[in-house]
Amino acid sequence: MSPKSAFDRLITVYGGSGFLGRHVVRALAKRHYRIRVAVRRPDLANHLQPLGRVGQITAVQCNLRDAASVDMAARDADVVVNLVGILFESGKQRFNTIQRDGAERVARAAAAHGARMVQISAIGADENSPSLYARTKAEAEKLVLAAVPSAVIMRPSIIFGPEDTFFNRFAAMARMLPALPLVGGGLTRFQPVFAGNVATAIADAVDGKARAGMTYELGGPDVLTFKELMQFTLKTIERRRLLLPLPFALAKLQASILQFLPNPPLTPDQVELLRSDNVVSDEVKRDGRTLEGLGIVPDSIAAIVPSYLWRFRKAGQFSRRPA
Repeated sequence: MSPKSAFDRLITVYGGSGFLGRHVVRALAKRHYRIRVAVRRPDLANHLQPLGRVGQITAVQCNLRDAASVDMAARDADVVVNLVGILFESGKQRFNTIQRDGAERVARAAAAHGARMVQISAIGADENSPSLYARTKAEAEKLVLAAVPSAVIMRPSIIFGPEDTFFNRFAAMARMLPALPLVGGGLTRFQPVFAGNVATAIADAVDGKARAGMTYELGGPDVLTFKELMQFTLKTIERRRLLLPLPFALAKLQASILQFLPNPPLTPDQVELLRSDNVVSDEVKRDGRTLEGLGIVPDSIAAIVPSYLWRFRKAGQFSRRPA
């Protein structure tokens, strides 16, 4: 029997309607795969249809808390990609339930149907971390590899792009507030990575270009402190704001109150995350388990971010720019 062509291969993308999911679905569609997008609300995933040909992208109902729906979404798939994750807990959306148990259900479904798997984790995933977010990401990696030993784990740093929750959030805060807080003095280092580059890496893993059973760390070309990222944001939106250092203890106290907002700007768990740098490790670099190792040239924040943060300038796109 001849090997399947891309047109004949089905990829199930769990959480494919979100910020990163849109880029992943587009990257897979360009490579002519058939794509099944498993989401809680298929009726809210219609924005994905123009990313592919007629009939190429199909949304199906799936809830990671329901093993039967997870299994149904994986049926007949050649590869499954799990993008589902949360930044903070609310209601039934708990780190243990979504990021750990949900990933295990996806992995078991993939194993049951003989599908390969790509699991999206995060730099900083660590079973011994004081952050529950980081611990559940690490636990998910372990459970996924136990069920599907050939699975590829992708750990991106902070992901940026037009709908991101990092640059957009702080730019919006700068539009309203006289100052921006620098948790821990703003010394934590980050390596922001463009969503399009992460999507390309995931598509490469689906193609089989990534090493089976290995963990990749994805970072952009720039390693900047939190303070430097805030300075870049303010310069981009042409606003002057104070940058106030906020000790970790005080930040955690404030976050303990802010966490009860519908969309909290900071939670105690995120304060714990900010205690550690979020950059690609030297060991991973030496082993070539990076974007560059996959032959991907990462885009810088300077090349991408100004193209969507202009709306936070006082005069929007009509602001005067230097010659």
